[in-house]
Amino acid sequence: QWGIRPLALGKRETTQGNEWIVASESVAIDGTGFTFVRDVEPGEAIYISDDGELFSRQCADNPQHVPCIFEYVYFARPDSTIDKISVYASRVNMGQKLGEKIKRDYSHLDIDVVIPIPETSCDIALEMANVLGLPYRQGFVKNRYIGRTFIMPGQTQRRKSVRRKLNAIGAEFKGKNVLLVDDSIVRGTTSEQIIEMAREAGAKKVYFASAAPEIRFPNVYGIDMPSANELIGHGREASEINDLIKADGLIYQDLDDLISAVQQENPTVTRFETSVFSGEYITGDINQSYLDRLDAARNDVARNGSDQGEDANLELHNEDND
Repeated sequence: QWGIRPLALGKRETTQGNEWIVASESVAIDGTGFTFVRDVEPGEAIYISDDGELFSRQCADNPQHVPCIFEYVYFARPDSTIDKISVYASRVNMGQKLGEKIKRDYSHLDIDVVIPIPETSCDIALEMANVLGLPYRQGFVKNRYIGRTFIMPGQTQRRKSVRRKLNAIGAEFKGKNVLLVDDSIVRGTTSEQIIEMAREAGAKKVYFASAAPEIRFPNVYGIDMPSANELIGHGREASEINDLIKADGLIYQDLDDLISAVQQENPTVTRFETSVFSGEYITGDINQSYLDRLDAARNDVARNGSDQGEDANLELHNEDND
């Protein structure tokens, strides 16, 4: 009914008839010989017969299109198009908005260079550097065989994974005041460790910018996100988060700017699902009792029984995204 998660439909004509493909991103259709047809609509049911005939029916009384904005921030590949919105273009827009905010409100920061946390934030950081008139450098090399750290069970395992996941190029940090750019800050584990790595590589000052606002609330619509109490932004102001991750300065994207950055690629999308930032759950059926049960099920102790440390051998996920 709400169209929160994306679903793309593709088609290929053969001598035996039509073949169809469905995928969570359009990029999965590209290069397979199929042609992207359209996005599946909110509340729409699709049936494909054995002979390749497609039937469609609207099953919701009041379908509404409210896509999850976190898809554009983090999950989707940049070469995907979701709801007629280029993920790449939306991230460039995020960089422009955040760069303009820093230029307007943080001009006193003595930044020498802009460095992304690979890979999701690379396009964001490049546009920020353009707006700020600063050099853009790739200061970290990524090991592609490490999974998403905020989903990994166990704080010890996440901390070890960050060191295995990234390696700093010392020449890009030594003696410089650096602005590190990431797509978002979830638990804060990665951010704190990366800032420490930048200092070890010789950075004089380390500023940190997030292309998304503070993540303060759990996701209940299909993202395996930590419990509320494990989110570094839950119940904290930006200044407190800055102290916890040990940065010399922390800048978050404003929610209105994030929405604008994505929406300008398709103005017909008038609403986005932003609950992790705003705490507003669009379905209207999420109460505190449900969130408390979810919190109990998602926290590290519930997942593991205890911090598993070395036993949580999840580092060999082969993922292209952060």
